[in-house]
Amino acid sequence: MTEFQHKIHDIVIKIPKGSVVTYKEVAQLAGRPKAYRAVGNILNKNYNPVIPCHRVIRSNGEIGGYNKGSDLKRKKLLTEGIICGKII
Repeated sequence: MTEFQHKIHDIVIKIPKGSVVTYKEVAQLAGRPKAYRAVGNILNKNYNPVIPCHRVIRSNGEIGGYNKGSDLKRKKLLTEGIICGKII
């Protein structure tokens, strides 16, 4: 895993239950503000259940993708009290 991938995982693991951040915000926190697509690609390849990838959404408030399916992402967010826009 690259240093950037480790940074992304370290940032995302700190997102508290019931909160969301955007792919762009994660990229900014990692020091690469234009790498928000890379953040999405990194999180899409994560299968570690400790890293709450479902808490990262699009800047426009839409749910975005999830490697276990967008329906499961929406359900996980709903159980945490978060309602997001339509699934793309």
